[in-house]
Amino acid sequence: MTRLPEPTALPVSPVDLLVVGAGVVGLAHAVEAVLRGLSVVVVERDAFAVGASVRNFGHICTTAQDGLALTYALAARERWLWLAGEAGFTALECGTTVVARRPDEMAVLAEFAAARGAEQAVLLDRSGVAAHLPAHDPEIVGGAYLPLDLRVDPREAIPALAAWLAARGVPILWRTNVLSVEPGLARTARGDVRAARTVIAVGHDVDRLLPEVADDAGLTRCRLQMLQVAAPGGVRVGPGVLTGLSLLRYAGFASLPAAEPVRDRIGQEAPELIDAAVNLMFTQRPDGDLVLGDTHHYAPTHEPFDDERLAELVLREGARLLGVPELHVRKRWRGVYASAGTDFLDREVADGVRVVSVTSGIGMTTAHGLAAAVLDSLT
Repeated sequence: MTRLPEPTALPVSPVDLLVVGAGVVGLAHAVEAVLRGLSVVVVERDAFAVGASVRNFGHICTTAQDGLALTYALAARERWLWLAGEAGFTALECGTTVVARRPDEMAVLAEFAAARGAEQAVLLDRSGVAAHLPAHDPEIVGGAYLPLDLRVDPREAIPALAAWLAARGVPILWRTNVLSVEPGLARTARGDVRAARTVIAVGHDVDRLLPEVADDAGLTRCRLQMLQVAAPGGVRVGPGVLTGLSLLRYAGFASLPAAEPVRDRIGQEAPELIDAAVNLMFTQRPDGDLVLGDTHHYAPTHEPFDDERLAELVLREGARLLGVPELHVRKRWRGVYASAGTDFLDREVADGVRVVSVTSGIGMTTAHGLAAAVLDSLT
């Protein structure tokens, strides 16, 4: 059995900042506050992080963002590299390989590379892709390499951030549910916590605490089908791998005029991929397995029953991408993240009380940049 953490005593004196939620967004705010010399307490309803922060690819997808998300992602990239050394986890400067299997996909990558420059994107021919991805679909015609992207293991990094905070005197109140928040005070299932300012970082569960805020923001839940599979033939792949379907999901690509023909073609050739909003991609874990995904479905509350056809769809496309007949599944899980019409929810709901959520599935990529911006406005 997993040993549950002992309950931490509630702080007697008011703190400068209370953070509700110990996922990547909440921990990022706590880290930024500590670095600014503030006293902090974190309250988390579970015994350890179990949500989107540990169910993701560990792909710090800096380059494919656009606008404010790109600004936050570039800042977060530097914070991840610094924290890796400080907190004792691995952040690999491995980049991302985007593979193209059709000329229209190469056209998107060419337009992207022209706009961003060689520091952010380098075009590859077939042999260049093969150097990054030894096992691959023979239909690949080329691709691009995005050198700024990172990879971390979220199952290692998130606990490491919590431990780093605890070592600096930050109480993390695990297994403590927050019942209500008002200026200067949060009522929890274990008693009251007083703080000058509060950041509520509960991801897709904003509606559990503040339903009116969630409704006004149009916040819903995005459910993902994800799998951990054995690497065929023990292949080693350094960078994260994106595909033509990824060009339709990340704003840095999807906003380009060349992306629309890709969407139209895939919609005609394989409409089931568009219907399931597939983003075919993978990263390699430290143990060599591949994290493969993913599909996207949106609802305020999802039915508890998983459709095996979604897993079969991802496995079919993953095997094709890697040029093998089939893939062996080690683990499978349902990811869930907050979704809204913008990348970020950042709203003051009372004096000194902020609700902050990444609402586009890029929490690992942007949280540290977002947290720095929020702390700038709070302090």
